[in-house]
Amino acid sequence: MGFTPAETGSAETPDVLIVGAGMAGLGMAIELLRAGMSDFVVLEKADGVGGTWRENTYPGCACDVASVMYSYSFAPSRKWSRMYARQPEILDYIGTVAKDHELEPFIRFGTEAVSYEFDEADDRWRVRTRSGQEYRPRIVVLAHGALHLPNIPDFPGMARFKGPIFHSALWDDSVELAGKRVAVIGTGASAVQFIPEIAGIAAHVDVYQRNAHWMLPKADRPFKTWEHRLFRTLPFTQWLYRNVAYWTHELPVLAFLNPRFVKILEVASRRMLDKQVPDPELRAKLTPRYKIGCKRILLSNDYYPALLRPDVDLVTDGVAEFTETGVRTASGEVREADVVILGTGFRTHNRCADIPITGRDGLTIQEAWRDGMTAYLGMTVAGMPNMFMIMGPNSGGGAQSILFVIESQLHYIVECLRMMKARRATRLEVRAEVQRRFNAWLHGKLNRSVWNTGGCHSWFLDHTGHNRHSWPGTGTSYWKATRRPDPRAFILSGSRAGRDAQGAPRVDAPPRAGSSTGGQ
Repeated sequence: MGFTPAETGSAETPDVLIVGAGMAGLGMAIELLRAGMSDFVVLEKADGVGGTWRENTYPGCACDVASVMYSYSFAPSRKWSRMYARQPEILDYIGTVAKDHELEPFIRFGTEAVSYEFDEADDRWRVRTRSGQEYRPRIVVLAHGALHLPNIPDFPGMARFKGPIFHSALWDDSVELAGKRVAVIGTGASAVQFIPEIAGIAAHVDVYQRNAHWMLPKADRPFKTWEHRLFRTLPFTQWLYRNVAYWTHELPVLAFLNPRFVKILEVASRRMLDKQVPDPELRAKLTPRYKIGCKRILLSNDYYPALLRPDVDLVTDGVAEFTETGVRTASGEVREADVVILGTGFRTHNRCADIPITGRDGLTIQEAWRDGMTAYLGMTVAGMPNMFMIMGPNSGGGAQSILFVIESQLHYIVECLRMMKARRATRLEVRAEVQRRFNAWLHGKLNRSVWNTGGCHSWFLDHTGHNRHSWPGTGTSYWKATRRPDPRAFILSGSRAGRDAQGAPRVDAPPRAGSSTGGQ
């Protein structure tokens, strides 16, 4: 028998409001149900689940984390067709998990939250939707993702271009590429997936590269029939595959934190480049000028071969402006194009920059983050009581599966809610001094990592030069840090909760792991 929203709270006043029905939001809903908490609602602006895997439909869209790791530990799939799943299969997996856990009654589709205001009189949030509906939850969990707002550069003359222009995250299937000259601007993670797919379909493809990226082979292949049989009959074999994938993703982080060791990865990447690109001139253009790991390492087996095609050109001059019929490069050359595809990434510097969020004493999230995004363990922000973020500042997984990090956060949030209940608290807020000391420790470690010393400016770094996205350690260390919340790190208030004068603890390192092992 499935759960339904609890009788104690109407749909307008749930105890917990989750924003977003991607893998983070759905995981939060399932974790609440597993903890016996059913008084929650999930708001989703679209008409279906899936988040980024619903939105990104470009050709070749796939995950760069092994399928057995890019799935919930509590809901492994025995049906993955290949080592690295593609978008349709991942979206189908997400829909299956939502159906199996009977989440639909909790989800309000077509409902976009547009403003948040904390009501200090009753320790509840006032959340308004675009349609004018109001929710008044005790707890808000923001699960709208870090990579969901496309970055669309304002190149000079873009409005003059007569042909279609679209971002890879907003792929326009109505645009026919066959027989067309296509200009692809950007060579990031999405571009290296769709460029090999459109090369050979389009008459010609110009690839505009601002900076070369380090690349490694992708260990992708279909699963064998005997492997599927093993997964079904001996489930522990899939657990073994998952653990191999986990440590494969975990080990590079050790090199990122110790830049002297990244040479090992660099040698592997250069060997791949030398093998796949025999032309020394093209190889020189594809050789990065920064330390490996400073930017996201890309995984691909077919990107370099696509650039060797006679109907594909790598352009490194840079985009000066658009003309009516193409692109003028920095050297003055005009290259004709019928279609322009932007592979220019996402807006990441302040994912809440345009969202009205007002916490305690009228503090807005924009004011709290005026010097850059900052949080405690990537989930709670001083001045924002009863609000949690999934994949908030500095909780990025480096090379680890983001779902592993998300599951650690889901566990931590539920433990915080249990702590509130045990102490009869109606308000939980991280102490400002705890957040400051934690971030001093965090950025001290990051400043010695390859992300800050590798000689590049990546989307990990904001305008202040600080890394606002990466966790300065392995996924294992983050898992340990989030096993059990330290009540001394928070201001807990309510009928019996901690209005004492106890000082905040000194936090120079992540909290020690508690005895709880959770479900990872």
